[in-house]
Amino acid sequence: MRLFIQIPCLNEEKTLPLVMEKMPKSIPGIDEIEVMIIDDGCTDRTVEVAKSLGIKHVVTHTGTMGLARAFRDGVDYALKHGADIVVNTDGDNQYPSDKIGDLVQPILAGKADIVVGDRQTSKIAEFSAFKKMMQHFGSWVVNKAAGTHIPDAASGFRAYSKKALLQLNIVTEFSYCMETIIQAGNKRIAITSVPITTNKKTRESRLFHNIFEHMGKSAGAIIRCFLMFRAHSVFKWSSVISAILALAIFVRYLMFFFAGQGHGHIQSLLVGAMLFIWMVLSLSLLIISELLRIHRRLVEDQLERTKEIEYSPATRKLWADAEQDELPSRHA
Repeated sequence: MRLFIQIPCLNEEKTLPLVMEKMPKSIPGIDEIEVMIIDDGCTDRTVEVAKSLGIKHVVTHTGTMGLARAFRDGVDYALKHGADIVVNTDGDNQYPSDKIGDLVQPILAGKADIVVGDRQTSKIAEFSAFKKMMQHFGSWVVNKAAGTHIPDAASGFRAYSKKALLQLNIVTEFSYCMETIIQAGNKRIAITSVPITTNKKTRESRLFHNIFEHMGKSAGAIIRCFLMFRAHSVFKWSSVISAILALAIFVRYLMFFFAGQGHGHIQSLLVGAMLFIWMVLSLSLLIISELLRIHRRLVEDQLERTKEIEYSPATRKLWADAEQDELPSRHA
């Protein structure tokens, strides 16, 4: 059982040693532990510091590409190098490295394929009351969209089994945190959480400038991911509600019409006609969204099988041979 611990980094030369200080050297049930950083366009000595700390695996971005891309590229590298479990933590030392063993236990026990570290945000002294409330509300929205029960949906301290990673497809450019939970819930991937305590804050977040920007970007990511899986439910309820309202208005008009008072209620007839047209449009969009949903499932099934081949032992040997061939050219 091989565990890869990936650390997305953007100028973390000061905090990376803190992350590595309590990094586990062995975990019961794990045969090999590999640590990797994703250099997301660092302009300081992060890579040099990482190598001095014994980190052998480095994924390099020539420019800053964001947390979601860093996560995706890190997972790709880990799976190409035989990872059975991938843990994601942050380079700012927010999360407790010594709890990685606890984080992977539900996966090792076969109880889950994704484990989220619950920061217990209500107990974080550095969070304002408003931020705590928004964190709770955001997690509630994500859980409603996903059908899950994860208390801290924004936590980036997570463990993923290889099985889960083959099924997940990251499409957002902001943060993968919300998206992977919604995908897991809608794909019936077993997901759970374990309580953790965070370390002392070392710097401000680089993902957003203030909580309102974070709320806006998170809301956009949640809506896009929800529509990717549940757009049909939106159009279904839109057609049902508009049909009921149109029927009620038409019945009301007919009652006045047969009572000889229909001339004074033409406006009701027009509103009913508009609602009927809206119902037809909603039904049309419902059919289209359902066809797209079926098509997406078929494409994702094919993509999962392609990934199984891409990350199989035979293909991993090809990746390893390609890396060996690149080494002489790098040192030339």
